[in-house]
Amino acid sequence: MVSSKETSPAAYLASLPADRRAVIEAVRSVVKKRLPAGYVESMNWGMLCYEIPLSQYPDTYNKQPLMYIALAAQKNNYALYMQGVAGFPDVRDRLSDAYKAAGRRFDMGGSCLRFKSLEELPLSLIGDIVASTSVEQRIAAAESGASATTRKAAAKKATAKKATAKKATAKKAAAKQAAAKQAAAKQVAAKSPVKKAATTKSTPTKAVAKKPVAKKSLAKKVAATKKTSPKKSATKATTKRK
Repeated sequence: MVSSKETSPAAYLASLPADRRAVIEAVRSVVKKRLPAGYVESMNWGMLCYEIPLSQYPDTYNKQPLMYIALAAQKNNYALYMQGVAGFPDVRDRLSDAYKAAGRRFDMGGSCLRFKSLEELPLSLIGDIVASTSVEQRIAAAESGASATTRKAAAKKATAKKATAKKATAKKAAAKQAAAKQAAAKQVAAKSPVKKAATTKSTPTKAVAKKPVAKKSLAKKVAATKKTSPKKSATKATTKRK
């Protein structure tokens, strides 16, 4: 969306090329002529805006004047923002029927009606729509919408809170279940006969391993004794001869 930096309607119109200014001025003329009392023209959001001033209605959600209608020349088309009547289905139906009857393409998204030339726009119907909502009706619609939005946000928050609590409870239960399974597995392992059997077998193995070592040491001592004994005998014999 092209947003103008101009700060007044006159400056905005002067900034437009002549052909585009002519289209905007024609639509502006119809809007101003049919605009109910209480709305004022200003330059806001980079567009020509027709809104309720804060001095008359200060309780807006964004601290900006409550918009009713806005008009702008965009890069590839023109846009008429009918913010104040977007919540009324019959308005959209009337516009759609008018475009269908004229054999034209109805290009409207949300509250924005787009058109590429003045001939595309049903100006008479636009005037009727602009005149259809008083300042009091616009405020009531805004407050009703705000209440619905608040209720929806509160419900969404409550649902999210419940979902979070449910996940936390499920996670806690899963952790508790896992701990119980682990404890049960440890108890079963402690009572298992397989471990006792393994312990019984390990004791003889160690004893057997030590016995050969003892026999081997004894055999070495005996061999050593045998080797030294003849020499001692020979020494004794020599002594006797002398």
